[in-house]
Order: sequence, then structure tokens, then C-alpha cells
Amino acid sequence: MSIRVLIADDQAMVRAGFGALLAAQPDIEVVGDAADGAQALAEAAAHQPDVVLMDVRMPVMDGLEAARRILAGAPERPRILMLTTFDLDDYVYAALRAGASGFLLKDAPAAELVHAVRVVAAGDALLAPSVTRRLIADFAARRPADQSGPVAVAALTPRELDVLRLIARGLSNQEIAGELVLAEQTVKTHVSRILAKTGLRDRAQAVVLAYESGLVTANSR
Repeated sequence: MSIRVLIADDQAMVRAGFGALLAAQPDIEVVGDAADGAQALAEAAAHQPDVVLMDVRMPVMDGLEAARRILAGAPERPRILMLTTFDLDDYVYAALRAGASGFLLKDAPAAELVHAVRVVAAGDALLAPSVTRRLIADFAARRPADQSGPVAVAALTPRELDVLRLIARGLSNQEIAGELVLAEQTVKTHVSRILAKTGLRDRAQAVVLAYESGLVTANSR
């Protein structure tokens, strides 16, 4: 089954370029595009995409507000991949907290864009973990501690905390399995339990929680 993608960006050339690249992939179908956040909301409702490529800064309604509204209306899908020109962007941090599954720089190589769509559609791993961790760590360090964070992680078992720390370091399930000497399926089970216990949508929000609760810091290894 094809991955259904909606592209929301106020630059027509970006929409056309990304659209042509993604439509050329055998497993991806571009179902629509939008020039602003309000149009993105309407297109998402009409086409039910699996992934929305959402520009952060758009007229009428910015990408952050559009992402919040789309995610509020569809808790399971679509997955939202934020597009930005800046790798340290307060809007992107807020979007990750709201439930976006990751972000991508607009000047990323074509292969990285295609890979990002597939990864986010699968809900399997956090996109560009080293960059995303830096973004989260930077903004988490500059904000007051989120009092709900420690409460959320307190519900986790010691092993689940180990897994969450490794998720926050950007490791895949396979890499976590190797690090903790566990079967990969066991790791998947731990990840599912972490998300269920904390009420989080996906791994992106889990990384935010790990930093905001103080479970990991920018200098953690």
C-alpha cells in the first residue's frame, strides 16, 4: 500500500520539487498540497494522508497551529514531518511537543527526504536523531522544568527507563536491543508500554519527555 503524502509549504517551487521527487517513488503517492496552514487543514481532512510535510512558517495559519489542529482531530494519523530552514527553531520544538514526529531541513538531500517520509510513516524511529536531540536539549535547558515529566517517568519500570534513555540518545530498536542484550521484539514491547504509560504519541514525544523530565541531559551518553 502506498504512503499517502500531503505537502504544505507557501513556496510553490518547494511544493512542486518535493511533489515530483516523492511521486516518482513506487511506494509514495502525493495526494495534495497546500500553500498555508488553513489550506493544509482542509486538504488533510479531505485526503486523509499518512504523512504531512508541514512548513513551519506559512501565512494565514502557521505550520505549528495547523499541526496542532490536525493532530487533535486525528490521534492515530497522519504523522507530521515539520519542514524548516533553521535546525534550531522554537516553532519546531513546540511542534515536537505537540506531537509532530520529527523535522527535516529544507535543504536536506533528496534521498534523506524520501527516507524521512518512509521512517515517519512507519512510526518506527525518530528522524535525524542527532539534530533533533540537539534541538530538544537546547530548548528544554532554557525552559522551566515541566512538573508533569517526573510524574510520567515515575510510572516506568527500571528497564523501561533504560529503554527511554536510549531512545533519547537516538538509538533504533535494533541498536537498543544490542545495547541492553535483549531481543528486538522485547524492545518493541518496552517502547509500546512506555508510550502507553506516559500517554505519548510516538518516539519524538518520548525524547522530549526524557529531556524535560531530567532523565537525560544534553551531555548524557
